[in-house]
Amino acid sequence: MTRGKAVVLEEFGKSPALREYEVPPAPAGGMLVACRHGGICGTDLHLQQGHLPIPTPLVLGHEGLGTVHELGPGAPAHDATGAALDTGDRVMWASSIACGSCVPCRLHREPTLCENRRTYGVNRSTTDGPELSGAWAEFIVLQAGTTVVKLDEGIDALAAMALACAGPTVVHALYERRPVRLGETVVVQGSGPVGLAAAAFAQLAGAAEVILVGGPDSRLALAAAAGIGDVHLDITALGGVEAVLDRVRAETGGAGADLVIECAGVPAAVAQGLTLARRGGSYLVIGQYTDAGDTLLNPHQIVYRQLDVVGSWAFTGAHLVEYVRLLPALTARFDLSSLVSSYPLHEHETALAAVADGSVMKAVLTNR
Repeated sequence: MTRGKAVVLEEFGKSPALREYEVPPAPAGGMLVACRHGGICGTDLHLQQGHLPIPTPLVLGHEGLGTVHELGPGAPAHDATGAALDTGDRVMWASSIACGSCVPCRLHREPTLCENRRTYGVNRSTTDGPELSGAWAEFIVLQAGTTVVKLDEGIDALAAMALACAGPTVVHALYERRPVRLGETVVVQGSGPVGLAAAAFAQLAGAAEVILVGGPDSRLALAAAAGIGDVHLDITALGGVEAVLDRVRAETGGAGADLVIECAGVPAAVAQGLTLARRGGSYLVIGQYTDAGDTLLNPHQIVYRQLDVVGSWAFTGAHLVEYVRLLPALTARFDLSSLVSSYPLHEHETALAAVADGSVMKAVLTNR
């Protein structure tokens, strides 16, 4: 039996450690995947810092791409779309499995809100089942019920990883919660992967103009070079936040945007975003995935503007399928691979630090 390396979170507030585990056979109904790429998401920083109640120790990594190493007994010979699936195929997989029996799953048709969902790299402890249950590893054990999607031959792996978690998250938000309508003016708050995914999908959906508000300027320049967003405004500029918000309003003709999408993850951004939507417009909140604290806002802005304020939480396997289906269109229009900085698995501390200080757009741990 072979052994595989993995990056393990053993204690909150401490650097994860590189450990080695025996690689088990593929489980019944599932598969063993050789991880080629494991993305680092902003949520992983929150997990490391103990901002979510998760078990430790666990192998991190809830977004990944790899090749099928072994299919378990009874595993389907096709992916979620019905395409034939065999060893050696490149695949991506949904990070979580909904239980199908809790109230949100059974009655509300909201598996994203499943009360019992199991998520790779988040709540699958090394002491509770296969140790290799995260994507920051040489192998990952995918259980029966995991949504697995095969990638087209022509799709660059790093381009697919650029929005591996952000993409399906935004697909859920824009498909299920509040779609972008043809000809709309859209403001996106935040220039990280989620913000760039929102801006890119808004452009694909036919928005007349997409205004990306974020920072620092280097991130906005990277987005512009990749073709994402029409107008790029640095909220961290020396002129001050209010001056930048005034420029956003001016770009919309003074009335405000039809749709404002919050992807910043900063609580203060919510109060600002409410003032950027036109009267009768919509405000879609995606970025507040972890509890970063309270903020002051003026509820008069919601009433005076008669806003539809909508939240969107996470994604399901169906949204990953749609993201993978859209990759040919995304990669044809946007230079997604230019957003990615790749690090070998043993340089996980360097990669995490780069994500934390914002010096990279998207860090990906890679096994060759």
